[in-house]
Amino acid sequence: MKPTSPISVDLHHPVRTLSDRVAYGTTRVLRFFADTLFAKRYGNRAIVLETVAAVPGMVGGALLHLRCLRWMLDDKGWIRTLLSEADNERMHLMTFMEIARPSWFERMMVLVAQALFFTFYLLLYLVSSRTAHRLVGYFEEEAVVSYTRYLEEIDAGRIDNVPAPLIAIEYWKLSPDARLREVVIAVREDEAGHRDVNHAIAGQQGHSVPATETL
Repeated sequence: MKPTSPISVDLHHPVRTLSDRVAYGTTRVLRFFADTLFAKRYGNRAIVLETVAAVPGMVGGALLHLRCLRWMLDDKGWIRTLLSEADNERMHLMTFMEIARPSWFERMMVLVAQALFFTFYLLLYLVSSRTAHRLVGYFEEEAVVSYTRYLEEIDAGRIDNVPAPLIAIEYWKLSPDARLREVVIAVREDEAGHRDVNHAIAGQQGHSVPATETL
C-alpha cells in the first residue's frame, strides 16, 4: 500500500468572530444532512457535493471582478484563483461521475441543491464576502475529512479500489495504471488547497482583497 500524501487533516480555523460562527454553524448543519443522506457512500456524496462546491469560486470570482471594475482596483490575482477553483471542483464532479453513477433521485438533489446554494451564497457574498470565504474554508475542512475517510474505506477493502477513470489520469497526470486511491488523494490535496486559500482570503479582512465586510 502506498503512503498517503502529507495533508493536515485536523487543520481547523478557530471560531472567533460572529462571521466565523455564522460560517461554521452553517457548515455543521450541512454536514449533518450530508452524513444522514449518504453515510459511507462517498462516491455518491462526492457527486452531489462537488456540484455545490463548484459554485463559490464562480460566484466569488464574478463578483470580485465586477467590484474591481467599479472601484478600479487591482484584484491581486484572486479572480483567476477563484475561477480556477470553480473549474477544479467541476473536474472533481466529472471524475466521480465515472466512478459512482448517480441515481435519478441524486440527479434531482443536484438540481435543487445547486439552485438553493447558489442563491444563498450569492446573497451571503453580497452581504459579507469575508463570511462567504470563511464558509468555503470550513466546507473544505470537512471535505478533507470526508476524503480521508473515503481512503480509509478503500484501504480497509470496504470500497473497491477500481481503476482510475481516464479523465482523472489525464487531469492529474497520474500513472496509466492508477487506481481510485490515487484519485482520492489528488482530490483531497485540491480540497486542502481550497481550504487554505479561502481562509487566507477571509483573513485579509478587505486589506489586500477589495471585499465588503458587514459581519
